[in-house]
Amino acid sequence: MVRFEITGGVDPLLTVALERGDKVLAESNAMVAMDGVLSLKGKSRGGVLKSIARKFLNDETFFQQYIEAEEGPGQALLAPNIPGDIRILDVGERQYMLSDGAFLAATEDVELSVKSQGLGRALLGNNGGFFIMGTEGRGQVAVSGFGSIRELTVCPGQTLLIDNGHLVAWDAKLDYELTINTGKTGLFGKLVNSQTTGEGVVLKFRGEGKILVCSRNKGGFLDWIFSQQNTEKAVKND
Repeated sequence: MVRFEITGGVDPLLTVALERGDKVLAESNAMVAMDGVLSLKGKSRGGVLKSIARKFLNDETFFQQYIEAEEGPGQALLAPNIPGDIRILDVGERQYMLSDGAFLAATEDVELSVKSQGLGRALLGNNGGFFIMGTEGRGQVAVSGFGSIRELTVCPGQTLLIDNGHLVAWDAKLDYELTINTGKTGLFGKLVNSQTTGEGVVLKFRGEGKILVCSRNKGGFLDWIFSQQNTEKAVKND
């Protein structure tokens, strides 16, 4: 039986313990180290069509890594591509939707499917485009977020607004719609105020379930890096 354990403090690693015959699915380039008895293989999981859908509709890798304990038990260390926290989610009675880049690893009986999330969410959202990844089956899935991760709970009758740049994963049973986080009325007023105040696109969640959010916004961080590069170029030109 595959066992997941999060080790370390800041920027933790995911320790995966496998018995002989076990197999675990990991995102491409996630492997940091592993015992020599384990093998690492790249496969198009779920067939060619599902792999193409993950790659071109959701910007996930076409090939995913399988770590297999063919010769005997062993351990592997996995890490996300961006610095940040890791959480382990139990999948079965509760299924999850995953934002782009959140998937790290999953036990063998967990399936990752491509689900449509509608035109409006795709055009203005930042969590997966027209299609988004969802879990199926039973087991565990490890997800990562930029910065630290915190779990929030949505209760019946409650509305919770989440900035889509901080979203990691959410309960698939939750209802959500896209809106702009501003008090201005009218679409034009909302769009203008969103740009001038920094208030952005948010997702409005209702129902009952949990949501995982991360402390850092990858898009905002990249914008800051590019702005610093442009500033340095302007200074050099002067």
